Amino acid sequence: MKVIGINGSPNAKGNTYQAMRMVFEELEKENIETEIIQIGNKPIRSCIGCGKCYTDTGFCSAFKDDGLNEAIEKIREADGILLGSPVHFSGITGAMKSFCDRLVYIAGNAEDLLFHKVGAAVTAVRRTGGSSALNIMHKYLQYCEMMVATSNYWGVIHGRSAGEVQQDEEGKQIMRILGKNMVWQLKMREQGLAYAPAKEKKVRTDFIR
Repeated sequence: MKVIGINGSPNAKGNTYQAMRMVFEELEKENIETEIIQIGNKPIRSCIGCGKCYTDTGFCSAFKDDGLNEAIEKIREADGILLGSPVHFSGITGAMKSFCDRLVYIAGNAEDLLFHKVGAAVTAVRRTGGSSALNIMHKYLQYCEMMVATSNYWGVIHGRSAGEVQQDEEGKQIMRILGKNMVWQLKMREQGLAYAPAKEKKVRTDFIR
């Protein structure tokens, strides 16, 4: 089994990365392969609403050169995903927002991308805004019908300068438990795939005509 991490922080080895590693250490103890893809310092383009992903199933044909499609190939082969972002004005980073917007549009038509896989999210924050940023990432996971892993508190850890999260003992426990729960859900998923319901084509209702 393998889980892909998406690091939306512009700091490749900052507090967000360190929090993700705390989660992944629990997976690695159970021989689950992990990989963190750094996108926070890349010029990830925003979705332009062209609708091409509804016909070009499985990838983004509008923008092919910003790393999204390469990440999609790795996510497609994985059993789960971990989203990580620092808090920017009570939200996630622009790169993470653009990445998730396009990924989730594509996943809507690509059953093998995120559907019924295990998903989780973590955020690193200096002071406040962690819950709202976390909620944004959870919305993406829920929309894709993923099995969302939880901990004994929301997946927020505190620290400003890189490494300060190591002083947040409660935050570190939150990350460890999140990792353990991901392991459990990944193993349950592996055993239960034969009984999983099929993906239904989404029904869309517009209220303004």
